[in-house]
Amino acid sequence: MKKIDFNQAPSPCYVVDERLLTKNLEVLNSVQERTGAKILLALKGFSMHSTFPLVGKYLAGVTSSSLFEARLGFEKMGKEVHAYAPAYVDSEFDELLQYTDHIVFNSFDQWNRFKDKVKNTDKKIDVGLRINPEYSEIETQLYNPCAPYSRFGVTLANFKPEELEGIDGLHFHTMCEQNSDTLKRTIKVVDEKFGEYIKKMKWINFGGGHHITRPDYDIETLVESILFIKEKYNVDVYLEPGEAIALNTGYLATTVLDIVNNGMDIAILDTSATCHMPDVLEMPYRPNIIGAGMPGEKEYTYRLGGMTCLAGDVIGDYSFDEPLKPGDRLIFCDMAHYTMVKNHMFNGVNLPAIASYNEEEGMKVIRQFVYEDYSNRLS
Repeated sequence: MKKIDFNQAPSPCYVVDERLLTKNLEVLNSVQERTGAKILLALKGFSMHSTFPLVGKYLAGVTSSSLFEARLGFEKMGKEVHAYAPAYVDSEFDELLQYTDHIVFNSFDQWNRFKDKVKNTDKKIDVGLRINPEYSEIETQLYNPCAPYSRFGVTLANFKPEELEGIDGLHFHTMCEQNSDTLKRTIKVVDEKFGEYIKKMKWINFGGGHHITRPDYDIETLVESILFIKEKYNVDVYLEPGEAIALNTGYLATTVLDIVNNGMDIAILDTSATCHMPDVLEMPYRPNIIGAGMPGEKEYTYRLGGMTCLAGDVIGDYSFDEPLKPGDRLIFCDMAHYTMVKNHMFNGVNLPAIASYNEEEGMKVIRQFVYEDYSNRLS
């Protein structure tokens, strides 16, 4: 596979390799073909709509968490559009229905509040209810939808079977960056708690958090889990990963601006953890850099920091074979998902450009941001 020349990109710049994206989509499509399940792109993880024509060749559609996401999926991909939110906004709901094929409610109260509007639309919209099996193996509580006192989904104690009329499917989402052994154990709990209600449904949605395109992911157990539910209850199955679509497909090209010393060498970059890769601080995690090692592994170790005034805007410690100097390019890996969708302009720091790469067109810069993008979101 031809190497990308990142010097052809602006700095900073997200670069998505469409060759790697296609490989991920082929893996996901193989699951669809083997099981009959439908896989959706969760826009909360990856919303780079210039790639939607490619994604739409393989996946069934998108799932959204807001009016804007639903509209984006409707306009830019034009396949199935699913929606779920902890609560829907009255003033947005009529427009939301224009874009959606499936809508999932977080509570029976929300369903009862909006059911007449759903029933009176001029198209058939499938209705789902999110359940909370109160089982999760997520260790980072920030990302745990089944943590104590979670606002997501209906627990068994609060389930109202007498109000199920009009509900076509059930939805659960309990995972984050996990393998299929976790799904298998989760399904066991869901089956035991809600099996009698699944019998009455047309479909069940396994939510997201499935790391299907990770090299060590056990696809066979995923296939078995899907087929177990499909065959036991004669229902269709949906999955809606966001991260798995774009996992390991993107980069963030950056430049060293300055080197300072305060007990150790510190490189200041033209990017920012808090602005451009917020999961580095929220998860937290340490992204890989092409050609770099762990601190002390190579001869020259640096702490890499961002260009904002936030004291904790630090990406991590890395070592290099050669000393860093202003103007050097550093390339962060796995920067397609949960970057563009979560970035912001704190301190007025500009957003990275967005580019894609394929061997036919080479480096293609799709979007660069300007002052008006900053000023127009303020008043």
